[in-house]
Amino acid sequence: MQTVATVALDGADDLSLAYTPGVALVCEAIAADPSMTRHYTWVPNTVAVVTDGTAVLGLGDIGPAAAMPVMEGKAVLFKAFGGVDGVPICLDTTDTEEIIETVVRLAPSFGGINLEDISAPRCFEIEDRLKELLDIPVFHDDQHGTAVVALAALQNALKLTGRSPGSTRVVISGAGAAGVAVAKILLEAGITDLAVTDRKGVLHSSRDDLTPVKRALAELTADRTGRTGTLAEVLDGADAYLGLSGGTVPEADIARMAPDAIIFAMANPTPEVHPDIAHKYARVVATGRSDFPNQINNVLAFPGIFRGAFDVNATAITEGMKLAAAAALADMVGEQLSEEYIIPSPFDERVGPAVAAAVAAAARAEGVARL
Repeated sequence: MQTVATVALDGADDLSLAYTPGVALVCEAIAADPSMTRHYTWVPNTVAVVTDGTAVLGLGDIGPAAAMPVMEGKAVLFKAFGGVDGVPICLDTTDTEEIIETVVRLAPSFGGINLEDISAPRCFEIEDRLKELLDIPVFHDDQHGTAVVALAALQNALKLTGRSPGSTRVVISGAGAAGVAVAKILLEAGITDLAVTDRKGVLHSSRDDLTPVKRALAELTADRTGRTGTLAEVLDGADAYLGLSGGTVPEADIARMAPDAIIFAMANPTPEVHPDIAHKYARVVATGRSDFPNQINNVLAFPGIFRGAFDVNATAITEGMKLAAAAALADMVGEQLSEEYIIPSPFDERVGPAVAAAVAAAARAEGVARL
């Protein structure tokens, strides 16, 4: 990564504009009208990529220094796929209050905040509090980027297998950041028969070991369907399995799913169900890996989501904007829909603009656009 000027600096005249005395005129204009930052600085096109290094990829809690390469990589993807400038910021604290306070103090330098690789359950409170405190987009990609792409892929998988959201039985393994977000967006999209499991089985309110986040999710899912038990038990007859756990699902459990099953085994680098096994029982298979078809890759979502939000100077990223992004991704597959192609490639040049346009339109419809 590097920082590159967008204008020439070839002599004294250029220098007098880029810095003193010319820059003072810009400072005075912004002091008189802070909204001028949108026209005269990089702020409205710049996102802070913020982590504390506690949940990095599949590596876990490796600390802020070791997390930097991932944050740099994320910033590179923002630029390449969305034209958004990203600045990696690794915080040397895991204290929730300190993270929130630090990001709030940094916020005037950025048009948006992308939270990254912060462990659950702290990530939920950090995001919620920052959304309340700031009037710029705040987005935890581990949650919502995964959720948007998973929903887009599932919508096409349902179409391919002749299912409707309201009559589809879905099982999610993993109740961390991604699992919770995927469950919530599926509920928003009309999936009503949904069971979410952790290591101790289905989340339901009669359990006495649930965190507040898990309890709230249980009330929206298993409490409404009455489903309880182990992952193996709820997989029996299920139409779709979405893995966000990093565990391993025995082949015998997968074998009891419904005909024409859908299996998204998204753990990296080792899927919960290897595609070779999944294909024995499922009609549609997706993973989080690039060496198999149907990769559930967050890069399909976050660059376009921020591009669209920035284009209309949005104050937030709403549920409607996420649903619009998912719909745009699903629609791009079009008539090419097949078992091996339920989600577009990150290198499809249509992806970023299509997602951005859908997000911008949704922001205007939901009243969070300032342009």
